[in-house]
Amino acid sequence: QVQLVESGGGLVQAGGSLRLSCTTSGRTLSPYAMAWFRQAPGKEREFVSVSSWGGDTYYADSVKGRFTMSRDNAKNTVYLQMNSLKPEDTAVYYCAAASVATMSGDKDQYNYWGQGTQVTVSS
Repeated sequence: QVQLVESGGGLVQAGGSLRLSCTTSGRTLSPYAMAWFRQAPGKEREFVSVSSWGGDTYYADSVKGRFTMSRDNAKNTVYLQMNSLKPEDTAVYYCAAASVATMSGDKDQYNYWGQGTQVTVSS
């Protein structure tokens, strides 16, 4: 069993930055693929970014160039550095892990989920 705990959310003004962290316990990150998703009120949960166990990354077009995902396998932690934040980035951000090697943006490919952390961007 894998447990995921996110942290780092908060309130920030448009144009600001936040760094989210997701720490796993129960098993190490490798060889899991790790991803970030987000869900705004009244909307479907959507893909943000994914990192393979080797560190390859892929981003949704809406965040490309502004968000950077990284991972530290020794610390069982993944990060999401979010810069140039916009009000439309406001959502609950979820960390997810897949028990297979994947770079998929399909949430159904991910077996384990954190509880989420709120990110609010004011205009």
